[in-house]
Amino acid sequence: MGISEHRYALAVQWTGNLGAGTSSYRGYSRDHDVVIPGLPVLKGSADSTFHGDKDRYNPEQLLLAALAQCHMLSYLHVAVKHGVVVTDYRDEASGLLRLNRDGSGQFEKVTLRPRVTVADAGQAELAGRLHHEANRVCFIARSVNFPVDHEPVTVAA
Repeated sequence: MGISEHRYALAVQWTGNLGAGTSSYRGYSRDHDVVIPGLPVLKGSADSTFHGDKDRYNPEQLLLAALAQCHMLSYLHVAVKHGVVVTDYRDEASGLLRLNRDGSGQFEKVTLRPRVTVADAGQAELAGRLHHEANRVCFIARSVNFPVDHEPVTVAA
């Protein structure tokens, strides 16, 4: 089996210079644009706790979204492999970020709460077990250094 590489690129452009650059901590905006060719610009900022704009996406939200999206896409793939027909998928994900005295911080845990609807009630148990396999193949979950827990619920259509 050959090894395959996929490369990704984007640009981040800070748009928050209010005239004096970073001459003071509160003297600049944390606003920025994430630019990916051919896609709408993603308007980003810091979390409002860190002087960001609450009406823009922050990196912490985007990391949580990436984990939830990756798990969903991996799960749908695994479901097909096992002949499980999924008709609906929703997730209420949450993450815990802990700040340190030195101003650093890190995610300590993410919990995904996927609610999966399957076409066949007889496959509900199997569908529930597939989250473990999906987590094993999710590129993003395999790349982080904190636990990604799952609290799945499976229902029949």
